[in-house]
Formats: sequence, structure tokens, C-alpha cells
Amino acid sequence: MHGIDERRRFVPVRVAVLTVSDTRTLDTDTSGKILADRIEAAGHELADRAIAPDDVEVIRGKVDAWIKDPAVDVVISTGGTGLAGRDVTPEAVLPLLDKVIDGFSVIFHQVSYQSVGLSTIQSRAFAGLANGTFIFCLPGSNGAVKDGWDQVIAAQLDARHRPCNLVELMPRLMEGEA
Repeated sequence: MHGIDERRRFVPVRVAVLTVSDTRTLDTDTSGKILADRIEAAGHELADRAIAPDDVEVIRGKVDAWIKDPAVDVVISTGGTGLAGRDVTPEAVLPLLDKVIDGFSVIFHQVSYQSVGLSTIQSRAFAGLANGTFIFCLPGSNGAVKDGWDQVIAAQLDARHRPCNLVELMPRLMEGEA
């Protein structure tokens, strides 16, 4: 069986949302608001929400602070994953990762293809693990955020999802660490 097993207990996680944009503010950040609203509607806690300009050091600094914060289980960013010169989220975040979750990109692109067709190749969306914190980096469009959350991330952050999910791995993420 795959999907949500209602007999299992829901476990809320703490999620921080970062919007990467030179032009957005918290008032005009529609993709970050979509994520924040969906996170809370799913029963999770919005641990923090911030905006960072398209600047490698600023993005990396914010994500690094969150992965060091025991009050943050998951970081989701939106924006900066494209091919334009100012799109630097992968360059900022990938060096922080202990492990890349290769399957996320594959599945995200399959889902995205259903929405935007071949234009999905312009996205460098990715996910990984750093210091026991899951990190998902999504494109900045509202549609991409909805696709990423609704069709990929939400189920994996639901402890009731079968046959397995990321939440049940959380207690074991730091095994072997000194």
C-alpha cells in the first residue's frame, strides 16, 4: 500500500521558508506565502520565514543558520533555481549538503512536466540533507511551489505516508556522527 495510512499518528515538523528574490518583500511574496499557508494547513509549524536577495553569501548564511538551529527540521526555499545569471540558489546551498536527495529532482521534474511541459528543463530544483535538516529548493513560480509541495514534499513530510516517509527517518539522520 502507498499513500496516507489514517491509522498512523501525524507528527508535525518545523519548517522554515526562504524566498530568494531581489524584488520581493514579505507583502509581495506570493510563493513564500503559498508555502507558509500550506505548511500550516498540513498541521506543521512554520518555524521561520525570510526573504534573501539573489546573493550566494546571503542565501548560504540564512540556510546555514537554520540547519544549525535545532528548532528547524526542514528548510524549503523558493526562487533562484533557474538558469539566469542571478539564479544562484544551487551554488549557495549545494556546498552545505551532507547528502543530495537525487530522487527529489527526478520526481519534481516529472510532476512539473505535467504542468509546464519541456520548460521544466530550465529548473535546477534539488533537495538534500545537511546537519540532520532536510532542504528542498524549488523554483520561484507559484505553480512550481504548488507542484513541489502538493505532489512531492507534503506526502514525504507526513509520518502517515506509506510505505515510508522522511519524518520517520529524522531520529536516525545523525547516526554515526561524533
